[in-house]
Amino acid sequence: VGLIGPNGAGKTTLIRAIAGRVRLDGGEIRVFGRLVDDRQTPPELGIVPQEIALYPLMTARENLQVFGRLQGLSGADLGRQVDWALESTGLTDRANEPTRQFSGGMRRRLNIACGVLHKPRIVLLDEPTVGVDPQSRDRIYDVLA
Repeated sequence: VGLIGPNGAGKTTLIRAIAGRVRLDGGEIRVFGRLVDDRQTPPELGIVPQEIALYPLMTARENLQVFGRLQGLSGADLGRQVDWALESTGLTDRANEPTRQFSGGMRRRLNIACGVLHKPRIVLLDEPTVGVDPQSRDRIYDVLA
């Protein structure tokens, strides 16, 4: 499903509401039958924000480990998912470099990997290919597939 509209139409706000990141003025949002509240993102969701949400002083591997733990992964599962994310984003050879040294496309790919690391049932992406080159865009589509 694609959400299309002009700047300022509320697309990002809607994504944030579905993710449980804003308090609603009225109504309710349910994900797989469960009410979404403003305190916790449903575990079935993967969120990839428009802004790059990485720790620049941490390596790609460390960023993935942090986000994986926040999403409930640990031990061997965490290790497998981190290895999968690095491989699928083409960042295995840069896994131990601080992300501040990455190009915009590399950061964008890693940002997406952090959002899908826990294998969510639904992924909400806010402008996932903004400012990336065609090769990075193709890699992003491959990761999402």
